[in-house]
Amino acid sequence: MVMQRYLLTYMGVVLALYLHHLVRAIEVPRDPSIQDILLQPPTITKQSVKNYIVDPRDNIFIECEAKGNPVPTFSWTRNGKFFNVAKDPRVSMRHWSGTLAVDFRSGGRPEDYEGEYQCFARNDLGTALSNKIFLQVSKSPLWPKENLDIQEVHEGAPLILACNPPPGLPPPAIFWMSSSMESIHQDKRVSQGQNGDLYFSNVMQEDALTDYSCNARFAFTHTIQQKNPYTLKVLTKHPHNETSFRNHTDIHRARGIAERHPSFMYPTGTSSSQMVLRGEDLLLECIASGVPTPDIVWHKKGGELPVRRFKLENFRKALHIANVSEEDSGEYFCLASNKVGISRHTISVRVKAAPYWLDEPENLILAPGEDGKLVCRANGNPKPSVQWLVNGEPIEGSLPNPSREVNGDTVIFRATQTGSSAVYQCNASNEHGYLLANAFVSVLDVVPRILAPRNQLIKVIQNNRTRLDCPFFGSPIPTLRWFKNGQGSTLDGGNYRVHENGTLEIVMARKEDQGTYTCVATNLLGTAEAQVRLEVKDPTRIIDGPKDAVPKKGTTVHLICRTRYDPTLRLTVTWLKDDTPLFLGNRIKKEEDGLTIYGVAEKDQGYYTCVASTELDRDSARAHLTVLARPERPRDLELTDLAERSVRLTWIPGDDNNSPITDYIVEFEEDRYLPGTWHNHSRYPGSVNSAVLRLAPYVNYQFRVTAVNEVGSSYPSLPSDRYQTNGARPEYNPTGVKGAGTSKNNMVISWTPLNATQVYGPRLRYIVKWRRKDTRESWSSATVEGDVSKYTVTQTPIYTPYEIKVQAENEYGKAAEPDVVIGYSGEDYPKAAPTDIRLKVVNSTAIRLDWNRVFPDTIQGQLKEYRAYYWRESSLLKNLWVSKKKQSVGFVGERTTWGIVSRLFPYSNYKLEMVVVNGRGDGPRSEMLEFTTPEGVPSPPKYFRIRQPNLETVTLEWEHPEHPNGILVGYTLRYQAFNGSKSGRTMVENFSPNQTKFILQRTDPISRYRFNLRGRTQIGEGEPSTGESPTLLNEAYTKNQGDIATQGWFIGLMCAIALLVLILLIVCFIKRSRGGKYPVRENKDVPLDPDDQKVDNGSFDYSDEDNKPLQGSQTSLDGTIKQQESDDSLVDYGEGGEGQFNEDGSFIGQYTVKKDKEETEGNESSEATSPVNAIYSLA
Repeated sequence: MVMQRYLLTYMGVVLALYLHHLVRAIEVPRDPSIQDILLQPPTITKQSVKNYIVDPRDNIFIECEAKGNPVPTFSWTRNGKFFNVAKDPRVSMRHWSGTLAVDFRSGGRPEDYEGEYQCFARNDLGTALSNKIFLQVSKSPLWPKENLDIQEVHEGAPLILACNPPPGLPPPAIFWMSSSMESIHQDKRVSQGQNGDLYFSNVMQEDALTDYSCNARFAFTHTIQQKNPYTLKVLTKHPHNETSFRNHTDIHRARGIAERHPSFMYPTGTSSSQMVLRGEDLLLECIASGVPTPDIVWHKKGGELPVRRFKLENFRKALHIANVSEEDSGEYFCLASNKVGISRHTISVRVKAAPYWLDEPENLILAPGEDGKLVCRANGNPKPSVQWLVNGEPIEGSLPNPSREVNGDTVIFRATQTGSSAVYQCNASNEHGYLLANAFVSVLDVVPRILAPRNQLIKVIQNNRTRLDCPFFGSPIPTLRWFKNGQGSTLDGGNYRVHENGTLEIVMARKEDQGTYTCVATNLLGTAEAQVRLEVKDPTRIIDGPKDAVPKKGTTVHLICRTRYDPTLRLTVTWLKDDTPLFLGNRIKKEEDGLTIYGVAEKDQGYYTCVASTELDRDSARAHLTVLARPERPRDLELTDLAERSVRLTWIPGDDNNSPITDYIVEFEEDRYLPGTWHNHSRYPGSVNSAVLRLAPYVNYQFRVTAVNEVGSSYPSLPSDRYQTNGARPEYNPTGVKGAGTSKNNMVISWTPLNATQVYGPRLRYIVKWRRKDTRESWSSATVEGDVSKYTVTQTPIYTPYEIKVQAENEYGKAAEPDVVIGYSGEDYPKAAPTDIRLKVVNSTAIRLDWNRVFPDTIQGQLKEYRAYYWRESSLLKNLWVSKKKQSVGFVGERTTWGIVSRLFPYSNYKLEMVVVNGRGDGPRSEMLEFTTPEGVPSPPKYFRIRQPNLETVTLEWEHPEHPNGILVGYTLRYQAFNGSKSGRTMVENFSPNQTKFILQRTDPISRYRFNLRGRTQIGEGEPSTGESPTLLNEAYTKNQGDIATQGWFIGLMCAIALLVLILLIVCFIKRSRGGKYPVRENKDVPLDPDDQKVDNGSFDYSDEDNKPLQGSQTSLDGTIKQQESDDSLVDYGEGGEGQFNEDGSFIGQYTVKKDKEETEGNESSEATSPVNAIYSLA
């Protein structure tokens, strides 16, 4: 028993190996270089259909094309006999093809060429056959002439109008129309059957209103033939008017039509049968008669109708099942039912099958000595018979072949030899049709060939799977091996996997897998090899992708997209919006690190995807952009709950545009006082859409609503309907009541009028009352209209207090008694000036004033301030022009008796006077005082320049201070060497006031220097000018400049310029010698400008005029025209004012030097002869 089981197991393994060996065959690749050199038996590539119907008006083309090497030749049989194409002048065969063409342009009948055709394609290796092509010519015969009698039928009876179309090829399409070419209305009562007949389940009187004609449409000839029409005569027991039964619930009973049990008109009887072929569509039909018209229902016995393959047609009278299979066999029944009863018809369906393939034979390519087989398995109902042919002849009658064995549906080949190539045909047939398949057997000897391009370059992303292809061919089938970098070991296993088609798969590519791979194909006839170079690249990654953003409309948003990729690959970054390519323009721009959207709009909302891709891989990151915008306007405003002083306003909120609505603003407009002007009424939280609004009397209201969110306000809603409230007496009096005089003998009473919601009624008026304070005199009054906001009382004493009140009144009455307000009549100019004025110099830029207050009755109004007017009379420096513009400083407070005047120029003569100021203006001037400011410290030296012409010296140059503030006695220079963080000791140099240049000898060429230069007066040192010596880079630049100065072209240019200057000087000297007159301006006192005399109207000009040069202009110490800084007065000393003082308390003011025009023109370039330098030399 054990031995028996062992033998069975051994035989099973041997059989499996044998069958595997038979199945394994050579596949010829589609590579043209192989196809062109290999010998190959014929293969049919194109042929006409088996049942071939042609249009008789066209030429006939019967297709047959084949391929093979050598190129096949073609021949045909017709009705089983050789068809000699050359003998028929109408028949030709296409070049390099077997397609037959029959030309009828010169005559002939297409019907003469009907029959069964078969094509044979031959070359040296075998013969291939086409299907048997049954050629028929389309026919559209005429309808036979016939006279149709009038069809008489009782109302309610069934009727069949037969069509009986002529037998066309292919069968025509049938449809019914009237003789006037109007379509016949069809429904479940009247419908066309599958056979073309027209069925009436029950005839009605209206069916006789038209005639009925059957029409046949022939597709090939595009013609329609019409049968003579039927005419109906409906017999009825109760002739009637159609409209008399139109609304009757039971029209048949009303017409006297007897109800009838359903009965089948087609198919007849209780049962029938139908056969259908597998793969075709099954159409079952049940048409029943009866009164009322029956309904049809379909069922399958013992099962359900096939889901998704069936549909009901023709008003549920037809069951259509698509693509029938064997399981669709069985009994189907249709039920016809009305209220009288039910009828049933059973249809037995048998599914047969023309032959269909289970295993279609395939071409077989073998090497000499190899085994193989052709399998031809087909099925059908009934089961088809299989016949083998070789080169178009039955295999039984062919030459014997010892290596071939026929075993039913299989042909087995063993140890095939060269020359055994042939084409085998398998014919499987039964009563319903046949199948014909060609399969060739080709025995080849081919040395190995590599079909891939040589020296391929494969790029792969690190850690990805990749395949190195090495397609090859040879017969016998070669063996293939892979090597890396010329190493002897074969690659297979681990990270490598070799497939049967020669592909080397690398499961996970690593950097160390880079290199050159060689595939070698070997068989008995030789060897072939090819190389593939593999490069492993870094993956493309988005390291910082876009983040979800919620920008406001109109702002700018930037979506980040930073990537990392292999630098040897070309990176492309694209952006998608909602998965479609994003259009870039002026508003949306792609930046190096992302995407910028300027002026974000609602349409920009969506998903944005950054896609970074190379030729090998891609990465993407996605973010959502939510745009916050102003909300949409509210809509559909409605006024409800109308009351005397209130109304309910309701609205529908608009879209919040992604930002929640926080508030609603309700506005109103009235059309009586300010029509078209909208006023704020109230504000409500964003969670409500209805509010009760408080209303004022006598207002014709109209409302609108504005929504507010974090972004902003919506457009206002459309206005609501208007609502008019009734009038009432005023509840409010005018506000802002005050009285003040505009001249010394009047008082203007003014107030803020009531607004539109405070009027409360028509004919608004204001009752104005006044009387002097603290007297028992009666009230004076006046009434003005509601559009007036002031009233002037005349003939009043100077600056007298009055009691004032203003009351509102309309047609409905007066408002409540108003409050009393104190006002004053007009002021007059003060009558007295401050006395006993005492002056004390505080420092070089400030003085202190003390005075005695004036008596209150001399003020004649409300005291504003004590004001000091002062002006600079002259400078203690000779020939220095000064501005004599008046300036002022005020001291506020009735009890103030002292103050500080600051921002004065040092070393100058000043004059000063004081006045009392009230609301009308200035009073009389006090006695004039004169004072002199002491000397101060100078401002920084101007134009401090540090140059380094070489590595041995540093040159310092400067100009005199803009403001000497006294007599300049010299300059002090402090300097210190430094090198990095190390500094040397500070050195001090003192210079005379005329010196403006100093050359420092450097102690070493490496250190740099810091310089601090100050001017000095007798008071002390002034502010410094600072700087550092140039760096080495600047030294190099200076050296280069020196090099340029030694160039010949530069020397020539300078000489030319010097010559031109000399000529100009000569011309000027000649003109001067001829007596040219130059204006000389004397250093005289400049009177005050008329603009400064502004006392008559009680005002004084505080503007700074020092920036305007006076007559003759103004010249600084270096001879250039300078502008004065502001001389405006400061805040009172001791009352919060701040000034800039030096350590000694002096203020750095402004100085300018006035030179005579004549001296300036004559000595402009000479320091020694200038007036200022003369002063310096005297010092």
